[in-house]
Amino acid sequence: MSKGDHIELEGIVIEVMRNATFKVKIANGHILTARVSGKLYKNNIRILENDSVKVNISPYDLTNGIITWRGKQTL
Repeated sequence: MSKGDHIELEGIVIEVMRNATFKVKIANGHILTARVSGKLYKNNIRILENDSVKVNISPYDLTNGIITWRGKQTL
């Protein structure tokens, strides 16, 4: 799979789990499990509940994703 073969969605973190894993609720109501990408993990960017994030999802597995960007907290 090449770099361009992914689906990019926006969502909100609803649960912080261990090992840099998060439950993310996307706009259509689905909940998926997402991990932190390399740059966010390397630079120790903190992701908290209610943060808006961009998630890349493989078209072959729609239940797992990679968080590539973190926005501000939404209230």
